[in-house]
Amino acid sequence: MNPPRTALILLVFAAGCATVVEPVGSPDIDAAAPQPGDAGPFSEAAGCQEGPLAQFGQYLGQWQIEDSQLASDGSGWSEGPGAQWNFECLGNGTAIQDFWIPNGGPVGTNLRTYNPDSGNWDIAWAIKGQPGFSHITARQQDNGDIVMSYVAPIPDPPRRITFFPASDIHWNWKLEFSFDDGESWTEVYRIHATRITPPN
Repeated sequence: MNPPRTALILLVFAAGCATVVEPVGSPDIDAAAPQPGDAGPFSEAAGCQEGPLAQFGQYLGQWQIEDSQLASDGSGWSEGPGAQWNFECLGNGTAIQDFWIPNGGPVGTNLRTYNPDSGNWDIAWAIKGQPGFSHITARQQDNGDIVMSYVAPIPDPPRRITFFPASDIHWNWKLEFSFDDGESWTEVYRIHATRITPPN
């Protein structure tokens, strides 16, 4: 999400998925493949809750968001409009997709895939009103925080996002800007999430 000046919200992704269903009676049909009436590619969450995928898999489910942002002059914090943030396991471990649904704002989406060779996440973020998508990378730190950085396009000013570890019912998130080319960081936007529903 490309934020308004000193305050911005980020996150969420886009993915397309198509399932070809062959005619009934075809000898090549896969009985294990999703069939009409099944929940399809979102029917199972287990694959996103084990191994490295559990890093973002801990956020699966629906969350009510309370948000606040720093005034442009740095004088203090004000409450935001709030949002809902839904995280889904795609293809039982293929990727994690989330949907950012702000109160009164455009919906955004992130597609998060884990690269076992690099140990990083590749993330595509798209939102209505922004051309194309943003490429973001993320890596879990030793303390469990997940830090996200932009790959392209590079925003001005530079920014980074941190997901903090989730409990069963809560987690926190922050967006920081750097006004000195990464020497120091200023928190400009923060989120507190409260669980609405558990993952599938």
